[in-house]
Amino acid sequence: MNILPGVQRLGRALMLPIAVLPVAGLLLRLGQPDLLNIPFIAASGAAIFGSIGLVFAVGIAVGFAKESNGAAALAALVGYLVATEGAKALIQAPPEVIANLPEQAHALAIAAYKQAAANKFGMPAGILTGIIAGALYNRFHDIKLPDYLAFFAGRRFVPIASGLAGVFVALAFGLGWPALEHGMDTASRGVIGAGETGLFLYGVLNRVLIITGLHHILNNIAWFLLGDFQGATGDLNRFFAGDPTAGGFMSGFFPVMMFGLPAACLAMYHAAEPGRRKAVAGLLLSMGLTSFLTGVTEPIEFTFIFLAPVLYVVHAALTGAAMVLMDVLGVKLGFTFSAGAIDYVLNYNLGTRAWLLIPIGLVYAGLYYTLFRVCIRVFNLPTPGREPVAATETPEAIGAGARGEAFVRALGGNANLVAIDACTSRLRLVVADQTKVDEAALRGLGARGFVRPEPRALQVVLGPIADQVASEMRGASNVSKGAMPTLGSAPAASATHAQQAWGDRLAEQLLGALGGAGNVRSVETCATRMRVDLVDPGHVNQNALSAVAVRGVVQPEANVLHILIGPDAAVVTDSVKAAL
Repeated sequence: MNILPGVQRLGRALMLPIAVLPVAGLLLRLGQPDLLNIPFIAASGAAIFGSIGLVFAVGIAVGFAKESNGAAALAALVGYLVATEGAKALIQAPPEVIANLPEQAHALAIAAYKQAAANKFGMPAGILTGIIAGALYNRFHDIKLPDYLAFFAGRRFVPIASGLAGVFVALAFGLGWPALEHGMDTASRGVIGAGETGLFLYGVLNRVLIITGLHHILNNIAWFLLGDFQGATGDLNRFFAGDPTAGGFMSGFFPVMMFGLPAACLAMYHAAEPGRRKAVAGLLLSMGLTSFLTGVTEPIEFTFIFLAPVLYVVHAALTGAAMVLMDVLGVKLGFTFSAGAIDYVLNYNLGTRAWLLIPIGLVYAGLYYTLFRVCIRVFNLPTPGREPVAATETPEAIGAGARGEAFVRALGGNANLVAIDACTSRLRLVVADQTKVDEAALRGLGARGFVRPEPRALQVVLGPIADQVASEMRGASNVSKGAMPTLGSAPAASATHAQQAWGDRLAEQLLGALGGAGNVRSVETCATRMRVDLVDPGHVNQNALSAVAVRGVVQPEANVLHILIGPDAAVVTDSVKAAL
């Protein structure tokens, strides 16, 4: 079973609650005594951090749900409250909690212990209930019930189902809390105890996983789950709660994002052909400034991640080394969004030896510039301004109102788009036919790279404007927000026009590879597979079948093939039946 699409979907969904953190951090810091000294402002920011599990539950549910429907958010809220409050009621305080305390203080001590436990499992409970609520919405938002229960049908059923699911989550967390707490503490001590080796691997994997979008999963484990300080869990939460040991999983990004990658942009500018430097100067300056100020780096990274992978190896290694260097020098920095200058200035007073970032960053700027210049020259790498002239695209000047339409056209038109979504810096799309996507036109509109994790899935790297562009595209088309469902989900009751067109094309290719319609006795859908009963298996063209965009082929019997297609298997099967 291929779990990658589901994990990628979780990574995308996590970006919505993460987008709330900058305002929380801003309020918390501005209200502190060393800045504006306004207690109610600080309390407002602290309230968000104190309810971070609930924020993630609601955000993930909306990110998972089709069309980001509000019923999924309500379902997540219900599920989270049932799960957390139910678990608190089930948790038993150990005897040592009330030892040596007067009897009148027992109730307060037990309540404090349970609240501390709830704070600790709040984040994993929020993630779990958010996933459950989103999945329940996608499965039951159009459920039909008998007439006497019709009021509770459709979307109204989802919060009810989520509440019932929350009961089971409460049982798991409440009755299993001692084992769960031990497991979380052991994992945290193991990762933190890995020291410099663990930090280096984290930094390298963080960059490597950008290609698939799974770095969000890795980050959320480090930033929100690892370690415990006065009820705050995760490197990010502990940093803002005042833990002097926190920041190890954030500090190393500052030299890379504020200094290293902007210097890499300068190196690529100087390495460009003299006659083409002017054409790429604006692009590289914009990307470098974005990285320096906000810490958004994907537009830079996707200029060389595929065309010049040796540079990405250097970049990943230097990121891991930065994590180690900052830790060895005792530099502790934190952020609420990313490692850019805005977060550095805002949280400077919370850091430890924060001033060292400047000399370290300058050294890193020199390293990045030198290594990028040398590698580009020695390996003759096709960085911006050095690629073939036909591949160089200057971003098209186009009004915001027409931008969505331009992207839709470049992606093959409205009929080729099945779903439109976005994360921090990428459009996340499902298309009917990848061959209809005009990459040159997309580059002309500002695209910096493309990732195709699935046969019909397409990610277009744009930078911070991605979510705005996705909204404009939805306004310019009749395509809704959403993504290809994960394996095992129920097929849609009826295929969209784009799905049907894709199914017809794939059916034609499959029939050709299977030896023609005359060689197929019957077909039927088996969950995510199409079962094919053949007349003569010897007529099957195995090479052609392998070239068709399916996920795998199994031959359980001499005359039977199981072709793994995915959640749209029923669409393809219907198209094959129509052609027989």
